[in-house]
Amino acid sequence: MRAGIFSKEYPPEIYGGAGVHVAELTRFMRDIIDVSVHCMGSPREEKDVFVHGVDPALEGANGALQTLSTGLRMANAAPDIDIAHSHTWYTGLAGHLSARLYDIPHVVTAHSLEPHRPWKREQLGGGYDVSSWSEKNAMEYADAVIAVSAGMKNSILDAYPRIDASKVHVVLNGIDTELWQPREGDVLDKLGVDKQRPIAAFVGRITRQKGVKHLLQAAQQFDPDIQLVLCAGAPDTPEIAAETEALVDELRSQRDGVFWVKDMLPRDEVQQIYSGADVFVCPSIYEPLGIVNLEAMACGTAVVASDVGGIPEVVVDGETGVLVHYDAADITAFETDLAAAVNNVAADKARAIDFGRAGRERAIRDFSWATIAAQTVDIYRSLI
Repeated sequence: MRAGIFSKEYPPEIYGGAGVHVAELTRFMRDIIDVSVHCMGSPREEKDVFVHGVDPALEGANGALQTLSTGLRMANAAPDIDIAHSHTWYTGLAGHLSARLYDIPHVVTAHSLEPHRPWKREQLGGGYDVSSWSEKNAMEYADAVIAVSAGMKNSILDAYPRIDASKVHVVLNGIDTELWQPREGDVLDKLGVDKQRPIAAFVGRITRQKGVKHLLQAAQQFDPDIQLVLCAGAPDTPEIAAETEALVDELRSQRDGVFWVKDMLPRDEVQQIYSGADVFVCPSIYEPLGIVNLEAMACGTAVVASDVGGIPEVVVDGETGVLVHYDAADITAFETDLAAAVNNVAADKARAIDFGRAGRERAIRDFSWATIAAQTVDIYRSLI
């Protein structure tokens, strides 16, 4: 069997959880079956990895239209696969057309859902309606849909009621705990962080769904001794970038110990930040699973996270960290409760260490990529 993986992201160009998922899933599936990858971006040297660009005739067109043209090229280049597996709306059309052209099954992994991310209209304009159509088409006509959490399965059936529930399979995201583990180093020293004071950390993109704004508002209520290391870049829009800049400036005017890393750091330096933090904060307002929480747990760090989406399937409240209820109707309460949770965990070093130890044990026990790859291949085999 030869599977064709369609993805916008693939190493070394990864900027989000979907890209991490594709990279690790592909790596472990190759121990079981043949896999080819069709992706976007810069040329790759890796065997069986094919890169596709935008139709030159669409230079200057809406970004969503450019993306669809890339999907056409992917489908045209994949006549040798036995099953198509697309990830995110960016490649949904490629998977759908491959299935039709070559009479093969199409599997979609849902990492997020356009109907549940209305703020993307701010980023994409009319392209949001195009991306929404691409996702809906791929999901409703797919032979199987993989949800990365049980919460995500419920969301899929809510957003797309035409999909038969029996077609939706829950296969959790995972973490390679040999790659992701507690790591020592000097990155915090280089940033000027005082290791004798408590450290709260955030890692993620500057996008509405990641809740960066709420974290910065909550940080105004952090205990004065707590430092914040904010690894946040790749803003969705210039407006969000400006808003974040203003909030960071406001926070810095009130307190010291605010460190903003805008560039994407190498993995070992991100691991050092996770490992050096007393608490990792995930203030997402939308999160199908949240690989960042698994990364922090694998590095032995306590987690304070919102209780949205699939996060409660990763972070066990009172065991590996603390869950904070998110209510869109009462953002002030969410920010206040988030600050209180961070303050409580950071103030109790022994409890934070216990959370971190339990989190790493859970990551090792329950989130193996080898298991996830095997489950995915089993779904393939059920369709062929």
